[in-house]
Amino acid sequence: MAHDADILIVGGGLNGPCLALALSQAGFSTVVLDALSAENRGADAFDGRSYALALASTRLLAALGLWDDLVAQAQPILEITASDGRAGEGPSPFFLHFDHAEIEEGPMGHMIEDRYLRQALLAAMEADPRITHRPGARVTAQDTATGASVTLEDGTTLSGRLLVGADGRQSGTAARAGIKRTGWEYGQTALVCAIAHEKPHNGIAHQFFMPPGPLAILPLPGNRSSIVWSETHAAAAKLTAMDDAGYLDHLRPRFGDFLGEIRLEGRRFSYPLGLSLANRFVAPHLALVGDAAHGVHPIAGQGLNLGFRDVAALAEVLTDARRRGEDFAALDVLERYQSWRRFDTAALAAATDAFNRLFSNDNPVLRGTRDIGLGVVNALPGIRRRFIREAAGLTGDLPRLLQGRPL
Repeated sequence: MAHDADILIVGGGLNGPCLALALSQAGFSTVVLDALSAENRGADAFDGRSYALALASTRLLAALGLWDDLVAQAQPILEITASDGRAGEGPSPFFLHFDHAEIEEGPMGHMIEDRYLRQALLAAMEADPRITHRPGARVTAQDTATGASVTLEDGTTLSGRLLVGADGRQSGTAARAGIKRTGWEYGQTALVCAIAHEKPHNGIAHQFFMPPGPLAILPLPGNRSSIVWSETHAAAAKLTAMDDAGYLDHLRPRFGDFLGEIRLEGRRFSYPLGLSLANRFVAPHLALVGDAAHGVHPIAGQGLNLGFRDVAALAEVLTDARRRGEDFAALDVLERYQSWRRFDTAALAAATDAFNRLFSNDNPVLRGTRDIGLGVVNALPGIRRRFIREAAGLTGDLPRLLQGRPL
């Protein structure tokens, strides 16, 4: 039977295109179905969104031939500090400090604006003859009983041997396959924006834990930083309704004055926070990657990095299976991918969940315990170095692409 491509990928954000490019290296043909238009995906203006890419994720992008052009637009993360406190009172004297000089591989990661990463992926897809990119293509039905086929909103039907859902936490691909999710809400909303500031950040990322939720200050190129500010739903709703001046007035006592005067750059966003794990990552002729498979708290900044780990693992499993002459879309092959990724994902989800519950409160007993814990970890070089390597994505059973090696 003739297929439109080997693999149909639903989702044109970041993980879907990245997977298509990885699979193309191994000779697979793909169709990337994106519900959004090309104009929405490829906008030139900075809208305030950015990502923390772990070192392993930059290696994947390098293996795909993208990082050399992206690195000029990225800000290395040279140090990370984590501290506890209350708004307007400053941090506790007990804190964690990670320095990239403690590992041999280089910066722990880089910050990069959303627009640059999206544009690089779009351009690479358009230049690749094995990838068919279909923007504005909304999937309304699918069939994975004997292969993979999808029906689009305009009535078009496409077929392949495998269907991959890279379509986010509200994945229609997973829902149509009957894959349920386990999780819960945190009663928190993440307020996301970018700011410009007077003083240089020196490549230092800050995580300030406060009772309503953490505040992350992440360095961008120039005197700019990305903000991920967690508040209760009620407080976040009030802040979202404020004008920029009022928003900044409430941010300043939480942010402090260590970077001088601040002002907003780009738009402001808000996202409800929760834990959400798909009960299965695979089904016959179907696999899930990225937020379609898992959504975790942004407390560790690992959401996109988890997705890139999925991409690298799935691409490697499919490539190795086909090289051995196996049916790469068979369930037993796909279950190798699930086995590889499920434990790592569940472990990180549990860790971020526990961390958020431990720090997002004002219980005096827990407050004293966690402050002492931060100080103890900071005083032990071996444990501190382990945390640094975790943040850089260098631990565990890494797929070849995350090592910077080709498939």
